[in-house]
Amino acid sequence: MRTKDGTRIAASSGVRASNQEMRTQRDRAWLSRLLSGSARAAFSRAYAQIRVDDGKYLRHVQRAHRLPIQSWQEMFDLGPQVIDPIAKSTISAASKMAALEGMGLGLGGFLTAVPDMGILATITLRMLQKLSLLYGFQYATEEETVALWIAVASAAGVDLGRDFLEKQAMERLVPRIIDRVAVRVGTEVAEKWAGRVVPVLGAGVAGAINYYFVRSWGRRAQKHFLERHYSVVAQPVAQNRASLRAPFLVRGLPAPGSNS
Repeated sequence: MRTKDGTRIAASSGVRASNQEMRTQRDRAWLSRLLSGSARAAFSRAYAQIRVDDGKYLRHVQRAHRLPIQSWQEMFDLGPQVIDPIAKSTISAASKMAALEGMGLGLGGFLTAVPDMGILATITLRMLQKLSLLYGFQYATEEETVALWIAVASAAGVDLGRDFLEKQAMERLVPRIIDRVAVRVGTEVAEKWAGRVVPVLGAGVAGAINYYFVRSWGRRAQKHFLERHYSVVAQPVAQNRASLRAPFLVRGLPAPGSNS
């Protein structure tokens, strides 16, 4: 049988738990806004300054994986069975690098969360650029650059939608995408980095979070590029079929393989 004092103690404990939860939510919301701003600045800086040298990386891939290619366009001739293992090793290497970086800066706890975000954005973007090249997609033109950032959004789990893409002017599209990606990153990371407010103990946590963060982005991006790769490879087949059918259609005759 509960006493009045016991009831008051239980009620008091519930109020404290509720207040603690509210404080945690406010802290997480504040941290999310802070990290979103940091991510926005980091990705904007990366957009302007960070670029994998596609020629140098091509030579590296040729030597390291003994690929008989002279240009990235020839990746469409190799097929996913050759590209996928290279892509997976690229994701693994970037994930490990992010983990080491997170463990190093994680020693500072919360104070190093913002600079960590900048380095994490750089590692992630370079990984996505390499994946883009591996699946045959360069980013030399403005249109190709936009396509790369659409892949970044896909890796972040941001659904841009056709209406969003059609309504944006080309020169404003990438900054708009960065804004959406930054908000998503800030929210995602804030939920996971709460443990970093404790120095030293947060180092191992930060390393693990960075590892899985980059790995998940890499896997989503790989899926995105693989789907685009398949669609490009399939295009010549469809075009060839159309060219074979055209002469018969002009004459009003049934095309080969048709039921009429």
